[in-house]
Amino acid sequence: MNQQIDTKLIDGKAFAASLTQEIAQKVLHLQQDTGMTPGLAVILVGDNPASEVYVRNKAKQTHKVGMRSFMHMMPSTTTQEALLALVARLNEDPDVHGILLQLPLPDGLDPKPIIQSIAPHKDVDGLTAYNAGQLALGYTEGLIPCTPLGCLMLLKNELKTLKGMNAVVVGASNLVGRPMARLLLNEGCTVTIAHIHTKNTEEIARQGEILIVATGCQGLVKGSWIRPGATVIDVGITRIPAENNKTKLVGDVVFEEALGRASRITPVPGGVGPMTIACLLSNTFKTASKQIKQS
Repeated sequence: MNQQIDTKLIDGKAFAASLTQEIAQKVLHLQQDTGMTPGLAVILVGDNPASEVYVRNKAKQTHKVGMRSFMHMMPSTTTQEALLALVARLNEDPDVHGILLQLPLPDGLDPKPIIQSIAPHKDVDGLTAYNAGQLALGYTEGLIPCTPLGCLMLLKNELKTLKGMNAVVVGASNLVGRPMARLLLNEGCTVTIAHIHTKNTEEIARQGEILIVATGCQGLVKGSWIRPGATVIDVGITRIPAENNKTKLVGDVVFEEALGRASRITPVPGGVGPMTIACLLSNTFKTASKQIKQS
């Protein structure tokens, strides 16, 4: 009979709060030294309720650390040309140091050319070809996508060094899976990435001393998929019905089954989510400080 492991919950909320406080101090010092304030522009198209909540939270946190928030709420009838024109204006605006396009976009709009039109030094989501290329080559000059960056911070805080560890990433999106795999590779991990066409995902997942799941598929990873003693980072977040006509958030990992098997795991909510916003603020400060000092 397998011995039960005392699973530690990785408190992303507390880590993010500490990081946010640190950023607020850096913003204050930057203002005192230069007289300038970092500014983040967020573009939201359409009326996606979940996106609206995310955007409001981002604006709230941006103000909380002393940065300026520029909200651009556009109707679902917005054209590709209008979006490109807005990005072009924001690229040239000296008060805007970071630009974020909230995804997904309404049907009929192609996010790829819009994302690629963002000036790389203002691409706080790290999705332009320039920043993705910097990461792929193992360079440190570019901006790293916020969610993978947050995951890496949590892992390094827990494990100190990742060098030589077997890491499995389930999910291959440009937003999380692919950059996460590159970050782990840059840290010296042996990395396997599983995706929608992988035939033996369960077997591969069990090889991971580090297991990161980012598919958006509720409850995909069962307890039996987890190597005993592994550190599990659950990036997934899905809202499902709960008792008394309420809803609750769940991840891609069956949390109850992971307890007693994983040595550490991020809960949903309270794990990766808060880190994503904290890293967005970190990226905004990083690029703003460079732009302000160069101006």
